[in-house]
Amino acid sequence: MSDTEPVKEEISPEITGEKISDVARAKAAEPEESTAGAVPDDASKKKRTNLVIMTGVAVIVLLVAVGAYLLLSGPVATTGDTVTVFYNESFDNGTVYLSNMNSTSPLVFTIGNSSVITGVQNAVAGMRVGDTKTVDISSADAYGQYDPGLIQTLNRTGPIANTTFIPGQYYTVYYKPINAYSTVKIINVTEKTITWDANNPLAGYNLTFTIKLANITKP
Repeated sequence: MSDTEPVKEEISPEITGEKISDVARAKAAEPEESTAGAVPDDASKKKRTNLVIMTGVAVIVLLVAVGAYLLLSGPVATTGDTVTVFYNESFDNGTVYLSNMNSTSPLVFTIGNSSVITGVQNAVAGMRVGDTKTVDISSADAYGQYDPGLIQTLNRTGPIANTTFIPGQYYTVYYKPINAYSTVKIINVTEKTITWDANNPLAGYNLTFTIKLANITKP
């Protein structure tokens, strides 16, 4: 049994003008693929490059601004610097004990290498010229705790034999072994003895300092 021979449909190569017109209209009716959201590769690369440049410029401007601020605001006081300060020293109740704020004799000392109390040295560290700071300083960082052992009774011999003392007055004592001076408060006076208190007058007190930094000299 043989296969049936397929029927061949004969297509005319000729297309009339009317058919051509129909094809053109059909093509025109087909929706075109939108390219509105597409970005050519070159444009995308340029956009990324511009973004990188803008970010770099912003970082540079920020660094310049920070550098200018630090330069214009001046150096910071640190350990080893010699500083010039004006200050008010007061008790907890606000009573001013000592002040040179309106004087022409500022306090000059070297941070980390000075007899100035620790609390003041720590407060000045980190300040810039022109800065003013108010700090509360505990007795431990000021003049220490009051020590009853520093109350002494001495015989009136040698340099103090003929010195006139009055209870309540302050007297400067020179300690030859350590080559240092100390201020003591006279507590009691008899014909043969004298009793004084070698504690600092501010020992045991918490203090408040208002400090204005006038100058910094770097080592």
